[in-house]
Formats: sequence, structure tokens, C-alpha cells
Amino acid sequence: MRGAAGGANLLALRSHNTALVLDLLRTAGAGGISRLELAERTGLTPQAVSKITARLREDGLAAEAGRRASTGGKPRTVLRLVPEAGHALGVHLDRDELRAVLVDLDGAVVGERRAALDLGAGAEAVVEGVARAARELVADTLRPSEGAVGALGGAPGPTDGAPGRTGGAPVPSEGASPSPGGTAGRSEGTPPSPDDTPHRPDGPPPPPDRAFAAVPGFLGLGVALPGPLDHVRGVLHRVTGFPEWDGFPLRDALARRLGVPVVVDKDTNAAALGLAVGGEDGSFAYLHLGTGLGAGLVIGGGVHRGARTGAGEFGHQVIQLDGPPCTCGARGCIEALCLDAVARGDLAEAARVLGAGAANLAGLLDIDLVLLGGRTVAAAPEAFVHGVGAVLDARARREGGQDGAVPVRLAPGGTRGVAEGAAQLLLAPLFGRGDA
Repeated sequence: MRGAAGGANLLALRSHNTALVLDLLRTAGAGGISRLELAERTGLTPQAVSKITARLREDGLAAEAGRRASTGGKPRTVLRLVPEAGHALGVHLDRDELRAVLVDLDGAVVGERRAALDLGAGAEAVVEGVARAARELVADTLRPSEGAVGALGGAPGPTDGAPGRTGGAPVPSEGASPSPGGTAGRSEGTPPSPDDTPHRPDGPPPPPDRAFAAVPGFLGLGVALPGPLDHVRGVLHRVTGFPEWDGFPLRDALARRLGVPVVVDKDTNAAALGLAVGGEDGSFAYLHLGTGLGAGLVIGGGVHRGARTGAGEFGHQVIQLDGPPCTCGARGCIEALCLDAVARGDLAEAARVLGAGAANLAGLLDIDLVLLGGRTVAAAPEAFVHGVGAVLDARARREGGQDGAVPVRLAPGGTRGVAEGAAQLLLAPLFGRGDA
């Protein structure tokens, strides 16, 4: 339950009630909200709200925002969220680059890093690249104590039996051009050599460090990357174009390396979560066209992952039975057709193909809105919004009715929308919005 659905005055649900209050403090913004309003909007008793807000103030998560005139009696004290009291990291692992953002409790980006990354380079290189980017971004942005900065940016520190953390491969500076990724060093269709296989142990794991131990309010790391994968277990399947990742426990590997909570999800689901938390209502599809093509689905206000968390493999619906081969192993997938058109410079055709898939999705799920994102869309937003919209308009005319076509818009957030959504994998549950 959230908001109008009310809270539950039960000790077992105290964290749930705290999330209700935190979410209202967050949405109230800098102007704040009174305890009386919190009680009215959550359904909690004034006594319960007073206890929760006292605890939040003691923990530094809430603070006074001034006083507000009341209809009778003395002015009411209003409270606000303290955004800088906590932070989360969001990492978007694409096939050829890494983008990391550090966000505060409001979801505002306070630091960002972008680096070249080859997803086909193997697990050790990828995990170390994420670890180094995370530690450097936190060190550069939050500037912990001198000792903590040494741990964050330098050599690993001593172990104490706690979950491990380590450094990683050097990360290029912000703005570095992504290297060609995915299948560097081997031809398409060639089975990976033992050196390519993520499962291959390269000796003992690097020693842990104490990188995040001195960072107060650090919630952890959200990682978003192409699927398919198991969101619940944090285990990758045969990532399209990189079958060697099948069965790799990315969540656990990063948690051991960094010693912080880690959540792994598909890039499209993370972006859809970020959009829903950011205010997109109803049921919508987020279509992401970059190095691949996928969909994040929000149905009835919540991210739809499916029974096995595999929903949204939008790019691998076959629309041309004898079409060009796709990296997934099939032929005529919408991803292959769309990317082939992009490679030829025919953006109108790419948008038309994407629109055909969007029309199928709209007809199947009866969604309210289609949002477009990804670096390929960002490079030519008008062409894709217009082209996809034209296909949906034609479908609406064929069907008739008074509602018109499903609208198509550019998703807010630009090329860092997935990374911001990845951070929400940690932030959203704190506010009771784990599925938006």
C-alpha cells in the first residue's frame, strides 16, 4: 500500500510505514510537509507519524523546513527530506561502454563518469572496471575523509573478514570515446575461447579493500545491462551477442568485490523504473535503441518483469521470417532489421521498423504511451519520434474509434536515463516504490 491506500500501524510493517513517510517527504520537495498532513495522507496515527519523523530526524534523513500557518492554534512545523543524507550508484553496462552516475535521495545526479568498456572482455575485466569507476566516482564527488579517499582511490586496504572490495582496470576519463565492443578479437559466430569465458578463474580473487566503509548513507550499486537475465538472482543468461556470460552471477561477484548491496536488472527495466518514479503515470512502453533494442514495460504503474523476469525482449520478435541473421541466433528479428537500417544510414526505414514493433506492442497490451530512448534515438530524436508515430497513427486510422493513436514521445533523461534508472533500483525501495 502507498499514499491514499494508507499505512498499517503494526510493528512488523514499521519499515513500510517509514517508506510511506519518506516518499511524501520526497515528493513535497524543499517546501516540506507537516506531520498532520503526513498522518492524513498515509492513514497513520499522529503518534505513529511523530515517532517515525523523530527517528528520521535523528538519522539525519529529515529536517525542519520552517513553519506554516494553521487554521487554528500555533503554526505547524513542516519537515523536508535531506537529499544529501544518502546516495546510490547507478551503472549502465552497454556492449561497448560504461556510464555511472551518483545520485542523492532525490534522484538528482551529483556525479557522472563515462568510460570505454568491452562487454566481451570477460568477467574479471568488466567487474574490475565497474569497481574502479564506482570507487573513483564516489571519491571524486563525495570526498570522504582523507583515509577514506585513500581507500577509494588507491591500493586495497587490509581485510577484516568483511565482504570484499577491490580495485579494477583503469577507467578512461569522462568523454572518452567508447571502443568497438562486444566481439573484439573474435569473429561473429565463433565460439568463445577459454580466455573469453567469464567463468574461467584467473587465480584467487583480488584482496578486498575498505572503499565504501567511511561513506555515510551509501545505499549500494544498481547495475543495468542488456538481457536476458535473472533479476531476482542477479544471474546473467545468454546476453545477446555474448553467450559466454550465461550463468554468471554478476550481482554476487560485484557485491563481494565492493562489499555493498548490489541489484542487477535489464537496462530497459531500469530505465522504465526511473521514468515511473520520475512521474510517468499509467501503462507505457520504453523502447531503447542503442547497440541493441529492447523494451521496458510499466503496466498499471509497476514495472512488468514477468514470471521469470524475462519480459521485454522486444527486439527479438521476428517480423521477417527469412530476414537477416540476428546476434540472438534467429533471423529477421526487429533488432537486426532496425540496426541494419541504421548502419546503412536509412533512419526513416529504421523508424518504420521500430514503429511496426511498437504497433504490435500497443495492440497486444493496449498501453497509454510509447517512450523512445537510447543513444541511436538520441542522435536523431525527431526522425524516430516522427517515424514511429506515423506507424501508430496509421494503425489507429485502420482500427477507427475515438481515442486516436498511442502517443510517442522522447523519454526524458537522455543517454544517461538507464544509469539513473539503475540507481533507482536501490533508491525506489527506500520510498516504498520498488516496482514504481
